[in-house]
Amino acid sequence: MSKNDSSGASKKLSWLLRHGAGEAGLEMDAAGWAEVEDVRRILHMGRAALEAAVEDNTKARLELRGTRIRACQGHSLRGMPVTCEALEATWDEVRDDTPVFHGTRVAALEGIAREGLLPGERTHVHLAEAIDSTVGKRAAVDVMIEVSPPRLRARGLRLHRSPNGVLLARHVPVSAITGLVPVIERARRREGELLAIFGFTAGAAATG
Repeated sequence: MSKNDSSGASKKLSWLLRHGAGEAGLEMDAAGWAEVEDVRRILHMGRAALEAAVEDNTKARLELRGTRIRACQGHSLRGMPVTCEALEATWDEVRDDTPVFHGTRVAALEGIAREGLLPGERTHVHLAEAIDSTVGKRAAVDVMIEVSPPRLRARGLRLHRSPNGVLLARHVPVSAITGLVPVIERARRREGELLAIFGFTAGAAATG
């Protein structure tokens, strides 16, 4: 299988296992697991091609265990049989107090300052362990929002880590946002203005 073919197969697998199970009629449990043979039948994919697609998937989003396969995280709420509770039961709870990060665009900041980070049509908000992390954030972002795990826990919210290293929370309230780091030059030039959206000042360290 060529690299392009593997990439295309990987995208089909990701769509089916994260968003399209209901539409495609794929039987799946509440933690996102489906039978490999059912997936192969729906996608008309050989076992070797499926294994190559899992191996080549960007950010290791797919998990293959024997006769079952699933997406590690990133599931849609609509049209999918997964539940937050069942997914979280298969992830590790993060008990560390080290700040975590969420990458976003400048245009989204005012809404985030009002409502916090919401999962939208997904089950969870995706977070990363570091500003330069390769998992848990979009490829192209303007700023990284700093989030305090202790403040999440104070609001009764837990932080989890999926098998591919993405950190996840059901949502992030404004009170758990403790900083903002511009990562592109355009955002750096507006740093003071962007910090002010959250009531932060340049050089001021957040606590807790």
